[in-house]
Amino acid sequence: MTAVLESAARSFVERIAGDGTAWHRVCAVEDLEPGWGEAALVAGRQIALFRTAAGEVFAVEQADPATGAHVMARGITGSRGPRPTLASPLHKEVYDLGTGECLGNPGLRLGTFTARVADGFIEVEL
Repeated sequence: MTAVLESAARSFVERIAGDGTAWHRVCAVEDLEPGWGEAALVAGRQIALFRTAAGEVFAVEQADPATGAHVMARGITGSRGPRPTLASPLHKEVYDLGTGECLGNPGLRLGTFTARVADGFIEVEL
């Protein structure tokens, strides 16, 4: 079962000059179990967060590109060669976690966000 991370508990927003985006602190790194997704509501958007066994963090749209259902945090993580991937829990379409490219259907694309680890916390740029 996916737990929903509450960003309000750690309200932190760092503005970036010029382009209107901001870094949002979402949760502590240890809140994410490697290989499992978590859903979070960040600045009014539903996102899915992932931490790989190698320690990389990724943030993607929670909505499944094929159906629009908000289920991607329940997807299956894996890899294709060196590329970390996420398979939709509904139709098993496989997406590159870094680029959002659908590896089986070029007509689909998963929205991605830049994620980083800063001072032990995962932050997402929106």
